Amino acid sequence: MTAVRRLSLVTDEGPGPAPERPKGALRIAIATQDMKGLNAHFGSAKFFAIYDVTPQGSAFVEAVSFGEVSDESGKHRTEGDDKITPKVEALKGCHLLFCLAIGGPSAAKVVSAKIHPIKVPQPSSMEEVLSRTQSMLKTAPPPWLRKVLAEAGVSTAKPSFDDED
Repeated sequence: MTAVRRLSLVTDEGPGPAPERPKGALRIAIATQDMKGLNAHFGSAKFFAIYDVTPQGSAFVEAVSFGEVSDESGKHRTEGDDKITPKVEALKGCHLLFCLAIGGPSAAKVVSAKIHPIKVPQPSSMEEVLSRTQSMLKTAPPPWLRKVLAEAGVSTAKPSFDDED
C-alpha cells in the first residue's frame, strides 16, 4: 500500500483539514518531483501541489506526498500493488490535473473521479501553470473547460455570438 501524506501550511490555529474551496475557484493539482515545477508523470510523481485558482489569483492549498511511486518503466507491478487508486483518492476534489504524461488506465480512473487530466508537453514552473490557468479563466474558456467549470459550480460568462453594433 502506498503511504500518502498531506502537507499544508500551518497557521496560528494549528494544522487542519484542507480549506474549503473559495467560491469561484478552480482546484488544480500539479504533478511534481520537487515542488518547484510541473515535472512529473502522473504515476511517478512524488508530490502533487494543489492550488485554488481564480481569474484574479491563486492560493496554495496543500501538497500530497507519496511514499512509493512507479519507475516509469511501463511494466505492471504484481497483483494487489495498486499505486494509482491512492493517488486518485488523494486528488478528489480537484478539477484539473496537470502532468507530463498519464497512461490510459490511469486517465480513466482520474476522469471517473471527475478530474480532467491535462498533459503538458514539457516541464513548466508552477507560476507558468498557474498563470496559464488564470488566463484561460479570464478569457473565453474552451468548451472542455466550461464543462469542468460548470461541474465545479463556477459560473463563467458565455461567449456571445450576437452582433453588437
